[in-house]
Amino acid sequence: MYNPRVGDAVETLDTPSLLIDLDLMEKNITTLKERLSGNKVAFRPHLKTAKSPQLAHILLDAGAIGGCVAKVSEAEVMADAGIEDLLITSEIVGKPKVQRLVELVRKHPKVKTVVDSLAGAKALNQAMEAANQTLDVLIEIDVGQHRCGVQPGEATVVLAQQLKSLPFLRFRGVQGYQGHAQLIANAEERLSAARKSMDLLILTVAQLRAAGFGFDIVTTGGTGTLEICASYPDVTELQPGSFLVMDAHYRHVLGPVYGPALTLLTTVLSRPEPYRAVIDAGLKSLSIDSGMAEPKDWLYVNYKPLGDEHGSLTWDAKDAGDDLLKVGDRLEMIPSHCDTTINLFDTYYAHRNGKVEAIWPIASRGKVQ
Repeated sequence: MYNPRVGDAVETLDTPSLLIDLDLMEKNITTLKERLSGNKVAFRPHLKTAKSPQLAHILLDAGAIGGCVAKVSEAEVMADAGIEDLLITSEIVGKPKVQRLVELVRKHPKVKTVVDSLAGAKALNQAMEAANQTLDVLIEIDVGQHRCGVQPGEATVVLAQQLKSLPFLRFRGVQGYQGHAQLIANAEERLSAARKSMDLLILTVAQLRAAGFGFDIVTTGGTGTLEICASYPDVTELQPGSFLVMDAHYRHVLGPVYGPALTLLTTVLSRPEPYRAVIDAGLKSLSIDSGMAEPKDWLYVNYKPLGDEHGSLTWDAKDAGDDLLKVGDRLEMIPSHCDTTINLFDTYYAHRNGKVEAIWPIASRGKVQ
């Protein structure tokens, strides 16, 4: 029976296996802290990337004030593992979800969530009243992503006024996430888009305070915009997630700021023709929503999936010979999108100096409710 253990050589792992290079990951954490050191802003990493309580605790030990999650089910996993200060960054709507939130807050009162409508807020208030609980909420503001969020400015102030009539909700602040700007490849265009979003957020913060609202959280930013957002004095916390392990898409956007700590170990199954190899990693192992994965060591080798279980690697004769890869060779692939690739696996193999140092379950994979 296959039973990998801590201390095993990485080369003994079966493939495909999801790897974390601990040296690179730890360097990424250090780099983030250094890049934020000149600003009085906290970081609340988004755990929808890591999906692992063990990684969440590593981030808390490194100075994170808590974590973000996207769904109630993710919050349940993280809270049960002792991560108490959680912000659910998506609106909670529907009786089953709301009831799960009630039970979660009963046991973990530091859990917070966002609202962007009076109807949604009323449903939360009614459920909390029935449970005699109080829920901390932030108003989500649409600062340009055009996903969820109330419009900036007066519409946000109106919703904040309406929250006053809901005594089982406690208004704690605002969230304004500029997801549309994170992966803009051109640095000047990314800066411009992020600043437009931040101007909307900060103007709304000023309008709320002018209307007499006191609150302590202004949360925003991601891996691609965190330094821009941190330069605004009103911002209290940032929500980067991908910086921890990185992926090929972000690497093309940001360059070598953070290292590719996350890779997929694969095996060459076949060499059906010159300058083409087939590996054991297809759509069930590497997501393609942000483009194609890339071999860690050969940027001139192109990957594409060949169905669920297989992937193709091709290269030009001018870049390498026909003997670049042989049947049985193993190589590491950098996923194009870390979040969605991680969600395909049950286990991380964390390694250092060629040895497996830790085996971590990806406990919140598939937690989409």
